[in-house]
Amino acid sequence: MATAPWWRGAVIYQIYPRSFLDTNGDGVGDLPGIIARLDHVASLGVDAIWVSPFFTSPMADYGYDIADFRDVDPLFGTLADFDRLLAEAHARGIRVMIDQVLSHSSDQHPWFTESRAGRDNPRADWYVWADPKPDGTPPNNWLSIFGGGAWTWEPRREQYYLHNFLSSQPQLNFHNPAVRTAMLDNLRFWLDRGVDGMRLDSINFCFHDAQLRDNPAKPAHLRVGRGFSADNPYAYQYHHYNNTQPENLALMEELRALFDRYPGATTLGEISSEDSLGTMAEYVTGKRLHMGYSFELLVEDRSAAYIRQTVENLESRMSDGWPCWALSNHDVQRAVTRWSDGTGGDAPTDDFARQLVALVCSLRGSVCLYQGEELGLPEADVPYEKLRDPYGIAFWPNFKGRDGCRTPMPWTGDADAGFSPVEPWLPVPDAHRARSVAAQDADPDSVLNAARRFLRWRSAQPVLVGGDIAFIDAPEPVLAFNRTLGDERVLVVFNLSGAAVSWPLPAGMTLRALDGHGLAAGAVDGGELRLPPHGVFFARID
Repeated sequence: MATAPWWRGAVIYQIYPRSFLDTNGDGVGDLPGIIARLDHVASLGVDAIWVSPFFTSPMADYGYDIADFRDVDPLFGTLADFDRLLAEAHARGIRVMIDQVLSHSSDQHPWFTESRAGRDNPRADWYVWADPKPDGTPPNNWLSIFGGGAWTWEPRREQYYLHNFLSSQPQLNFHNPAVRTAMLDNLRFWLDRGVDGMRLDSINFCFHDAQLRDNPAKPAHLRVGRGFSADNPYAYQYHHYNNTQPENLALMEELRALFDRYPGATTLGEISSEDSLGTMAEYVTGKRLHMGYSFELLVEDRSAAYIRQTVENLESRMSDGWPCWALSNHDVQRAVTRWSDGTGGDAPTDDFARQLVALVCSLRGSVCLYQGEELGLPEADVPYEKLRDPYGIAFWPNFKGRDGCRTPMPWTGDADAGFSPVEPWLPVPDAHRARSVAAQDADPDSVLNAARRFLRWRSAQPVLVGGDIAFIDAPEPVLAFNRTLGDERVLVVFNLSGAAVSWPLPAGMTLRALDGHGLAAGAVDGGELRLPPHGVFFARID
C-alpha cells in the first residue's frame, strides 16, 4: 500500500458548486463558497474533491453545456478563484478533481456557431451533421436521453445535427482528428494548472456510428435504464450505435497517455451503456482509464443479492482495472430515500444513513460520496413551479427530475440554511435544516460525526482501502464478504434491514472483532453473529 497511487481506494467527495455555498448573494453557490467550507470537507477525512462543472455556460443543463472549456463562468467566480481553490485544498491535503464533458458542447460555443453557419468553414465537420432522408425526416431513429429525437434541423446548412442530450448540447465529431486534438488540449490546460484528476462525463458517448445505422428496438419488459423509465422513449431502443463505439477505445488510450505525463493525475470515467459493467471492464485498464463507475448501484434495488451480483460481475470481468463505487450523485434520487420503501422497519433512520456510508466505503475500489450523504439527507420534494431541471420538467409528474438531490447544503438551521442571504436557486426543505451541519456538528452521535469517525478509521485499515474482495453465502438481508490484503483477512457483514437478524457464521471461522468504526455493531454469540437493525460487523479472521 505504501507504493499504491493516491487514488486507489480514495474517498472522493463530490461538490455540486451551485448548491454548496453562495458567497456573493445571488442565490447560487460559487468557487469562493467551496473554499470557505474546505475545513468541513477536511474534517471528513476524504482524499479528494470532485467539483462538478463551473465552466462558462448558458446553464441550459446547469453547466454540462459548456461554451468555453477553459474559463470559469462568472456565476461561479474567476480563474483566480479556481487557482486559489487548488492552493487551499492542497494546503489541507485534499486533491482536486474536476468534471470534463468531452462528448458535446453548448450550442453557444464559438465552435458550434461557426460550424452551423455553413458547410465550407474550417469547423464545418467539428460536429455531427447529416442530410435528411428524402422525405425530410432525420437520418435515423436515434433518441435523446432527455426525450424525443436526437436530431435537430439547422436551416443554414439544410442538415440535422446530433445531440444525445438537450438540443442545446450538440455532439462533437470525434471522428475528426482536429476535434480530438482540441479536446485533449482543453484537458491539458487544466492539468497544467495543477488539477489532480478529472471525472469524465458520459465518456462512452464520444464516438457515434459513422454509418448512422438505426438502433434496434428493445422489448417492453427490458425498457429500463439509467435515470429513465419505460415512459421515456429512450428506453425503447438498444443504444448500439449512438454511443460506446469501438473507436472510443483508442481515445481512452490517448487520454491515458496524456495523463501519464502528469505524475499522480488520475481519470474517472462515467460509463452508461447497454452493458455498463462490460464497458467498464473494457475501458478501465492499465493503458486506458484509471477508474470507472457506472449506475449499477444508483438504482432502486438494494438487496444483498443485487449488490453481490453487481460487484462479482465486475470483478470477474475487470482483469487489471480499478472500480469506483457511488450510491448517490447529482443525477439520481438520494440513497437514503431511494433505498428505503418508507414503511415500517425500512423507513430512513440515522443508522441506515450511517450504514450506507460504511457500505460503499467497504467495497473493493475507490468511492464517490456526494455532498449531503455525510448528513443523511433525504431526497427533497421540489414542487413543479420550483423545478429547474429540464429533464424533470419534460417528464413531470412520472419522473420529477434531478432537482431533489441538488438542493442547497444546509449549513445551519436558519431560514436561509446558512447557504445564501437571498432566495436560493432551489428551495431548502425543512427536513434538511433539521439535519444541518451546525446541528450535527454539535451532536457526537450524529450521522455527520459517525461518517467522520468511520472514514478516519477506514483510512487506517489498509485491507479495506486496497484489499481484494470475496463474497460469502448469506441469506437476505445479510451481505457478507471478506477483504484480503497479503496475510490479513477481514470479515465484513451488513444487515441491510431495519430489523435485528442472526446469521450462523461459517464453520471453523475464528474472529477478532474490530472496533473503533463507531457504527451499530454486531456481536458473536456462540456460533452466530447477531446484528442490530442496519448493523455492521468487522472482524479479523485468524
